[in-house]
Amino acid sequence: MTTSSTPSATPSVLDRLRRLVGGQPDDGRLGSKVKAAQALDLVRDGATLLDVRESSEWKSGHAPGAIHVALGNIDQAPRRLHQGRPIVVMCASGMRSRTAAKHLRGLGFDAASLAGGLGAWQRAGGAVRR
Repeated sequence: MTTSSTPSATPSVLDRLRRLVGGQPDDGRLGSKVKAAQALDLVRDGATLLDVRESSEWKSGHAPGAIHVALGNIDQAPRRLHQGRPIVVMCASGMRSRTAAKHLRGLGFDAASLAGGLGAWQRAGGAVRR
């Protein structure tokens, strides 16, 4: 009797549960939050990085290539975003980005909050321009 070592294309029940518990929907969308290492990969693969911190925070240091729209102006963000591109939303700690990502998801964007904010981004190896 031979067994195949080729992995199944269909995710196992355990894999699906891990994704659901981890905040990742099973339909390929981002979910409500992402960890910094995953955010780095997503941005390298073409996701938009949106920084929702205040202007003074942005000026003190931000990720190169990020789009800046302060949370108070989040209604202006859709004009600067691509509907078909995933969005990683960043702030200082992850609190404001959660609010912004939820708002953007309500508008039909595939948006997730970066867990841990700018500090987590830096610890994972993300660049910051000052």
